[in-house]
Amino acid sequence: MEYLTIALSKGRLADLSIELFEKVGLDCSEFKNSSRKLILFDETNKVKFFLVKPADVPTYVEYGAADMGIVGKDTLMEEGRNLYEVLNLGFAACRMVLAGPKELQGRLDQLNNKRVATKYPRVAREYFQYKRKESVEVIKLNGSVELAPLVGLSEVIVDIVESGRTLKENGLVILDTIADISARLVVNRVSMKMKSDRINKIIDGLRGQLGER
Repeated sequence: MEYLTIALSKGRLADLSIELFEKVGLDCSEFKNSSRKLILFDETNKVKFFLVKPADVPTYVEYGAADMGIVGKDTLMEEGRNLYEVLNLGFAACRMVLAGPKELQGRLDQLNNKRVATKYPRVAREYFQYKRKESVEVIKLNGSVELAPLVGLSEVIVDIVESGRTLKENGLVILDTIADISARLVVNRVSMKMKSDRINKIIDGLRGQLGER
């Protein structure tokens, strides 16, 4: 039997994903070892897992190197890949928001030539273009975007927040919520047809664990 291949995001998302897969009968015992292997196997169910950076999961799935993957909705929004998003797994929940200094509350429309700092340039650009009908300058950052308004690099930021504590500690507030974010199960379009029985069995198992009907 051919392996069913699943791409997982390295880090906390992988740990939570593994817990869920174990509950639906997959053998994830290889993950318990302190190995640095990037590919791990469940020989009983003929499933192959591999670990990649979160931003790469949609790419592996779209191109068929992985049949399935688990990744955050924020990454899916930013990457815009051609795949099936089949299940909201609910964990790793947070929000994608527009944030800025408190004095901008209710006054955002009065600002001309807005600069937006973010790790998510695609999301930011589409939010302003389609929701706010504005053209903005988007500044891509890789580090702490909360710093940008504090030093004059940008007026506002687009970022994900969990508790909002970091924003508050830096004198920033949420100006708008762009999207609710959580882990999603994604499937390659061809794999969904060619391996539908095995994939749907896993999807149904996961859905049962999540209490969905």
